[in-house]
Amino acid sequence: MSDHNYHGQHDAGHRGGGRGRRIGCAAVVLAVLAGGGYVGYTKLSGPDRDVTAATERVREFLDAWAADAAAEAGRVTDSPEAASSLVESVMTNLGPERTVIRVDEAGVSESEAGVTVPFEVSMSIPEAGELEYASRATAVEREGEWLVDFDSPVVHPDLESGQTLALKTVGARGTILDADGEELTAASLTGTVDDGGRGVSGLQARYEEELTRGLTNTRSVVIVDRESNDIASYVTETESRNGEDIRTTIDPRVQQAAALALEEIGDKRGAIVAIDPTDGDILAAASRPGGMNRAFEGAYPPGSTFKVVTSTALLKSGMAPDTVVECPKFARVNGQTFENQDQFTLPEGSTFRDSFAHSCNTFFVDNREKVSGTALREAAGHYGVGAVWDVGAATYDGSVPDPETDNELAASTIGQGRLLASPLVMASVAATVKEGSFKQPVLVPDQVEDAHSAPPLPADVAASLRAMMRATVTEGAGKALSGIPGEPHAKTGTAEYGDAVPPATHAWMIGYQGTSDIAWSVLIEDGGSGGKDAGPVAAAFLRGLD
Repeated sequence: MSDHNYHGQHDAGHRGGGRGRRIGCAAVVLAVLAGGGYVGYTKLSGPDRDVTAATERVREFLDAWAADAAAEAGRVTDSPEAASSLVESVMTNLGPERTVIRVDEAGVSESEAGVTVPFEVSMSIPEAGELEYASRATAVEREGEWLVDFDSPVVHPDLESGQTLALKTVGARGTILDADGEELTAASLTGTVDDGGRGVSGLQARYEEELTRGLTNTRSVVIVDRESNDIASYVTETESRNGEDIRTTIDPRVQQAAALALEEIGDKRGAIVAIDPTDGDILAAASRPGGMNRAFEGAYPPGSTFKVVTSTALLKSGMAPDTVVECPKFARVNGQTFENQDQFTLPEGSTFRDSFAHSCNTFFVDNREKVSGTALREAAGHYGVGAVWDVGAATYDGSVPDPETDNELAASTIGQGRLLASPLVMASVAATVKEGSFKQPVLVPDQVEDAHSAPPLPADVAASLRAMMRATVTEGAGKALSGIPGEPHAKTGTAEYGDAVPPATHAWMIGYQGTSDIAWSVLIEDGGSGGKDAGPVAAAFLRGLD
């Protein structure tokens, strides 16, 4: 224990039998031999020397107790094992930051039983406050040696044999709740609390002040049975107060469906986010494995899911979904070759909608001049991508830097280059298409003070995007969702990253349900392709909602 202080109101003069009231008149003389050795004490006034020695032995016991030296305290008693055990138990259970024990010298008395020394104990106990009480100890002479006559009431007058002092928590840290008011069990969201009861990550750390507000002196000192730990009585009474609860928008049914769907990815890392498009409420945010909240804070190239944003710019430039376009095997930009997955092509007469549904990279790259300048960033602005979001939790809100070269512009049209987004951002992109306007995602509504707003999508643009996302499921790369109830709309994405040859890829799928208020995103790190790998996980998630 730290900072234990024993104060018996004595100094070196006390130990010589000098200051303070004593029974009788203390007078002790040391006889000195010619050779200089001490031969012992000579009593000059009856029992006074015995009272002084007895009192000093009690002081030794109290000194060791206050210093949390249980074994030393036990050695100066007639029951060393019992005394050291109880002192250690009390000091361990209470964990005082400061212990002060003062002897009441005026109350020292002598009887046939021995010399009784009253004392006062004062402890400063974290979360329990000050504990102050009076007790007494009697010193008895055994074979010429003074020892403390130990039993449980010496440590506290209300203790009986087999009992000890302990702490009982009467107030609790607030709870992080889901939308139904039940405890939220999503570890990657809630975060962790250390052994000292302090939040160290996630919402537990962010809302430490609120969750512990009012939690001062929230534990009572109690007398308990040492074997059963049953409470016998209260030494101090503390009013029970809990910290504030933090309520989130997480729908436990949707959260469970997301967590179960992520089991499909095995040992890979991934995330699923679900949002209510009408108000931005975050219904689920699952990350696998636990620990990092990659659903909110992961920064990944979005790959072809970003073609929703690129298509927004193309539609605003005047292109229509039924505009006939080309989807060649390759597109070349200043010596750099872009190709479609497995180098597929679309037949002559294919439309913009077809290229979107099948995720034709070469079409988007070849039409990059229509989204040059600020057009791509302005299109992203409709979705809040790259702004600062006040969600009520730590988030990565995306980045859409202006391309510095034509090659970078080409890469940006297909969600590569320096573009980055989180699963939360891409779920919000899908939600914005369904709703027609951006509703900033929110996790903890009571804590959001400055939600970001964005200009709504033009009505015709929103309608076109919805049709194109539905075509992705019915005839394009999102066929994994065919037959899923709820009229799913989607966009797949396969995002290259790293320097490996061939490059490693993250698998994405984003979308929304046409018949219900839910939009979502699925990410699998190093997961393969969007349609083949992320698609089945998205399907498992949507089936889990039924």
